[in-house]
Amino acid sequence: MPASPNIAPGPDTISILLTTDNHVGYNENDPIRGDDAWKTFHEITKIAKERDVDMLVQGGDLFHINKPSKKSFFHVMKSLRLNCMGDRACELEMLSDPSLGLYNGFNTVNYEDPNLNISVPVFAISGNHDDATGDGFLLPLDILSISGLINHFGKVEDNEDITVSPLLFQKGLTKLALYGLANVRDERLHRAFRDGLVKFQRPNIHTQQWFNLFCIHQNHAQHTYTSSIPENFLPKFLDFVLWGHEHECIPVPSHNPECGFDVLQAGSSVATSLAEGELSEKFVFILNIKGKEYSIEPVKLRTVRPFVMKEIQLLATSLLPGAASKNDVIEFLSEEAERSIAEANQKFRLSNKDFFSDLDPLFNQDKIPLPLIRLRVDYSGGFEIENAQRFSNRFVGKIANVNDVIQFHKKRAKETDNLIRKTKFVDNDLFKQGINKKKSTEIQLNDLMSEFLKQAELSLLPEVGINDAVQKYIENDDKHILEQFIKKEIRKEKELLLQIDVDDEEFHGADETQTKNAFKHVLAQVKKENSKRAVSYEPEQSPEPEQPEVPKTKTKTTKAKNKAPKKSTKVEKSAVYVSNSESDSETLNRPASSRPSRKSKAKAKLQIQEVEIFSGSDSDAYME
Repeated sequence: MPASPNIAPGPDTISILLTTDNHVGYNENDPIRGDDAWKTFHEITKIAKERDVDMLVQGGDLFHINKPSKKSFFHVMKSLRLNCMGDRACELEMLSDPSLGLYNGFNTVNYEDPNLNISVPVFAISGNHDDATGDGFLLPLDILSISGLINHFGKVEDNEDITVSPLLFQKGLTKLALYGLANVRDERLHRAFRDGLVKFQRPNIHTQQWFNLFCIHQNHAQHTYTSSIPENFLPKFLDFVLWGHEHECIPVPSHNPECGFDVLQAGSSVATSLAEGELSEKFVFILNIKGKEYSIEPVKLRTVRPFVMKEIQLLATSLLPGAASKNDVIEFLSEEAERSIAEANQKFRLSNKDFFSDLDPLFNQDKIPLPLIRLRVDYSGGFEIENAQRFSNRFVGKIANVNDVIQFHKKRAKETDNLIRKTKFVDNDLFKQGINKKKSTEIQLNDLMSEFLKQAELSLLPEVGINDAVQKYIENDDKHILEQFIKKEIRKEKELLLQIDVDDEEFHGADETQTKNAFKHVLAQVKKENSKRAVSYEPEQSPEPEQPEVPKTKTKTTKAKNKAPKKSTKVEKSAVYVSNSESDSETLNRPASSRPSRKSKAKAKLQIQEVEIFSGSDSDAYME
């Protein structure tokens, strides 16, 4: 539904601050930019406190890596304690059983804990950067959750059978169902949606009165056919979707006419790359909900560095190719960099006018943070250029990214030929075809690894698993993931070898050739089995510590069928739950005029209702 012009705060209005991709800890060892991410996160929590919101919803990638440093943890916990704890009463009433959606070991939201004073509850899902790893399969969010500072929800415990359970809230006459889905590898989640393995639960009474808010952290743009999640994979009963992972901030929600819900791509709060997607201004959003209507207000972040990026093609200038014009090229690019610095400073000054005064211009200049500048220069045509590092060092003290101001590149065809000549891949045509799909000089490590592993023709270790383990090693700085992967695979290969029926006389043949052939036959069988389970590497989950037994109500769930038909769309069934403390009509229709008791633990039996969930073929998902 389209947003309302303005919904004022009130006893029937649920006010939510929306943010995502804060990436605390990004580049934290940089002497200039090291504190950018946590300072902006502190600003976000401060906005939540000043605007007196009812909750803060974070859409993934709170941390930049899944093993944050002590410095990152310290600043995040400090911001949460300063701005999200206090004596202000939280007017949200929790109606559902928290254990169905929260993962803190206490089966309660933090603002209902009698030992904590929470004024602004934070609800967060995990992204692809702060995912689970290591012994115990713990996330950074689990540490914050067990400490009572946030509420971690949307965790995926089984990638092959995903159930999304809502957290149900009420304030006055407004009812909110908050859904969350942590990041899952895009191809895997795409397949799970396609095969009907993702189930959404719904409250079974007053279904038209709930405002359904869903948080997801996946590729939004279609990079490849299955490496993104189409919006029409999501159920149509949703009202609003907060889409994380994409860093470009689009401050106006887009309406999906097919599904009927609105999608907000909030973007990141800090630039983690000098790319086009980071050029847009950074915002957080105040979502006000009253009944089934909502209004959205973007709030500009003021601690974000100004960023200017320019594309320059030297052939389009008056400069002449050749070594003789090298100094002219350097002088021209230096002037462009200086103009970009002035543009960035002016941009920051205009968007933060209240920071500045005409009385003291020198003091005002010190308030402008050093900007981020990127010049992408196409020097095709025989131009001589300077070393990029040496050129960048000319602007020390004027910019924040002193090592990579400029990026030189040539036309794609020549770049690809040069890259192929420097590699040892045999199938150059195939490799060139894959490279040409990349932007300019960008080539990902997994492309190189994939080609290398194809050439190696491994028999025991699965190629996909090695590639994913290496990628996680680099992206998450997990120094033990390769070791864990190798140990896990060795154990599986032993089990496979023991299951293979081998003729001892044939294996220990009369000559060496016969023995080698028998061994090759065994390896071929192992490779065949590996190809059947060619899936990405997922760290093994350690068994959870035993929890005190809590009586649970038995419920039924109608599972989706194993496989959806290839050419038709079908409807899957799923179970839907709600938990209430009195009669259905009385509890869900009475205003929540005062703060609910934190000591109230009783939960009544669960209600069940069948819901239609989309499941179809890949072609169905992309039909217009």
